[in-house]
Amino acid sequence: MLQASLRAPLAALLGALLAGGCASFDGLAPKAVGTDAAALAASRSLAGARLSPAAWPTAAWWQRFGDPQLDALIAEALAGNPGVGSARARIDKAVALAASSGAALAPQVSAGADVTRQRYSSNGIFPPPLAGSWRTQTQLAVSFGYEFDLWGRNRAAYDAALGQVRAAEVDAYAMRLLLSAGVARAYAQLGRSFEQLELAQTTLAQRQAIFDLIRQRVTAGLDSEVELKQAEMSIPAARLRIAQQEEEIALGRNLLAALLGQGPDRGLAIVRPRMQGELPALPSALPSDLLGRRPDVVAQRWRVEAARRDIEAAKGQFYPNVNLSALVGVQSITFSKLLTTGSGIPAFGPALRLPLFDGGRLRGNLAAKDADYDLALEQYNQTLIEALREVVDQLASLRSVDAQRVQLDSGLATARQGYQLALARYRAGIDSYLQVLAAEAPLLEQQSLQANLRAHELELSINLIRALGGGFEDASAAGAS
Repeated sequence: MLQASLRAPLAALLGALLAGGCASFDGLAPKAVGTDAAALAASRSLAGARLSPAAWPTAAWWQRFGDPQLDALIAEALAGNPGVGSARARIDKAVALAASSGAALAPQVSAGADVTRQRYSSNGIFPPPLAGSWRTQTQLAVSFGYEFDLWGRNRAAYDAALGQVRAAEVDAYAMRLLLSAGVARAYAQLGRSFEQLELAQTTLAQRQAIFDLIRQRVTAGLDSEVELKQAEMSIPAARLRIAQQEEEIALGRNLLAALLGQGPDRGLAIVRPRMQGELPALPSALPSDLLGRRPDVVAQRWRVEAARRDIEAAKGQFYPNVNLSALVGVQSITFSKLLTTGSGIPAFGPALRLPLFDGGRLRGNLAAKDADYDLALEQYNQTLIEALREVVDQLASLRSVDAQRVQLDSGLATARQGYQLALARYRAGIDSYLQVLAAEAPLLEQQSLQANLRAHELELSINLIRALGGGFEDASAAGAS
């Protein structure tokens, strides 16, 4: 009510003052231009992809792999990883700073009590009996202050702080997505190590069986010691491969334990992964809908909005500052009269401050805020471009996986047939054991490549889900600019 009644006369006064001259922000403005997501050409790169309007990942996207152990590990990581606590602390800090900034919009009230024991000079301005005596001066007061935010400076600063809060909240989701994707990728690699270990153990068992067969043939006079030594030399190589895969499994378990925020002993309880499931489809609304689905893009848009509001707050400093202050209290040099009517010290009055010449301080501050906005907007542009690139990268890699699988399946079938043929010819006494070893090498290579390809395909699926935002959705934030 008070602000409304004073607005008209204050505005007239301020208009006269402004006409008289004040600091100017003419010629200062941001330079960066935001990228239009719809203008980013991607139709040819996305051509041929399996598209679906409802293909956006869900928040619990990892459940699509059908592995309860993976579900439990990600839940544990999201609850115990220190990075999650750090993100929460950043949100708390942003909220606290916003609350501090918002305080300027509300009246400020404070109370004080002062007691001073003082001797008054015998040769001072005070006559006897005060002169030369010791007195105790006591004051009790309640002060009130309020700044009229006529130009929206304080509101803009508060809105900028709220924008940073929203950015921190979205950053927390991005951190959780990064963590869950990291756990899933490490888990897929652990599954690859287990598959390679199984392959190495199968190879050792086959070589041991062949060694036993050759030893029997040597006893029967069908083979020489040369074939026996050749078979025996192949066994340590198989055991070496087993040891290497066991090392990879141990390291993979240690990595997962660290991602969970636990000690390495936690990793010992992780059994062989059993991930499965088909590849995710691509949403049909790329790239425009990616604005509200990628947490890093949304967070950067909130930072752009916060920087824009900072500019408004900086411009508000060029205008007059109107404050209203009041004080109600009592003061007395004798405590017995402190609460009497004559001891009152009421005070009330407005204050007006207008910047005229500040040596360029305000223009420098506004220019810095403009540069902050340009930086935030260019970072947003870069984040958007990188987000679309990540989606297309995963699509290109998945296409390559499809092509590689065709060749691997063909090569594996051929290598398996060659190995079986060489083994049969050796058992029939037609070829030497060297032919069996020669045929075994490409078979092992093809089997290893196939295991690696399966793990790579799982990783690409995880990366694609992360590139599509991992189930994040914030349409309101995506619309802020």
